[in-house]
Amino acid sequence: MSELIMRGIAKSFSTVEVLKDIDLKVGDKEFVVLVGPSGCGKSTLLRIVAGLEEMTAGDLFIDGERVNDVPAAKRGLAMVFQSYALYPHMTVAENMSVGLRIAGERKDVIAGKVGAAARVLQLEALLDRLPKQLSGGQRQRVAIGRAIVRNPKVFLFDEPLSNLDAALRLQMRLELAKLRRQLDATMIYVTHDQVEAMTLADKIVVMNGGRIEQIGSPLELYNRPRNLFVAGFLGSPRMNFLAGQVKSQSVIQLAAGGELALARGLVTSLAKGDKVTLGMRPEVLVTGVLPERGLSITGKALVVERLGAETIIYLGLADGAQLTVKTDGAATVNPGDDLTVGVPADSVTIFGPDGLALRPAL
Repeated sequence: MSELIMRGIAKSFSTVEVLKDIDLKVGDKEFVVLVGPSGCGKSTLLRIVAGLEEMTAGDLFIDGERVNDVPAAKRGLAMVFQSYALYPHMTVAENMSVGLRIAGERKDVIAGKVGAAARVLQLEALLDRLPKQLSGGQRQRVAIGRAIVRNPKVFLFDEPLSNLDAALRLQMRLELAKLRRQLDATMIYVTHDQVEAMTLADKIVVMNGGRIEQIGSPLELYNRPRNLFVAGFLGSPRMNFLAGQVKSQSVIQLAAGGELALARGLVTSLAKGDKVTLGMRPEVLVTGVLPERGLSITGKALVVERLGAETIIYLGLADGAQLTVKTDGAATVNPGDDLTVGVPADSVTIFGPDGLALRPAL
């Protein structure tokens, strides 16, 4: 069992508070991804877990043991950094085994562990090569292999793919997904890339400004974001946001024109005139088909991106807002065309004046 629990973790550098009251449980064999914009505190939190940074307040438990004062080397964790950090004069096998050799492990045990890790990572034919003879993806696999041979309680990944080009990122993302199933281990993975988070995680932790905004499965966060930040951060293209206000308990008036009718009212906490934000994913907007109950919006096509299987249309609306529409690759819309799109009422997320998502019965 490799369970990790954080309770009330905070971190300050002088007067700057970078982590604020973090509570998080990472279950045994769970793949948890910490995601958020640069500077949100996700890497600092990972370094605290690893023992490379001291927390200002709070407690950290690994398998039920409080490890606040346990040094990094004795926590039973292994970390893969953004930089490969390979020794240029050592072969792949030597780089993978360096930690075991420093720990005084027997040669036969080292050979067995390196061989097993190399098979998992498809590095068997590269064990005698130097880092300069490897591609970027191969170097990152060596860095991961160096962590695997230690048989840690928890794997920690700090943006391990950010130094790779787009093609290698995709390849390594697929390899990490396969590796995760093979190792069946507890993993905490830090990234600012929401695509990595959505495709790899059992559970995503969205961070912003040193706080946790929401925790949940990828689809839960995508389909039921807690607030405007989570809704806008997850998704590519990002969710559309349109300003509106409550006209009645069953109607919202849009600033760009048009109304959204709700079947059984909004929520009693909102009053007539309250400002709201309507959120809708680009893929739920339908061209040429207007819903019986929902919203119809007309705008002018500003930019049309034809990507083959799909087309992305950027609409300019009457109030100056912009709407992103993801539609079929065969769409015949051109820049300058007027276009009306529709969205069903149950595909719209309504955010109140405080930015939190409402859950009306639509």
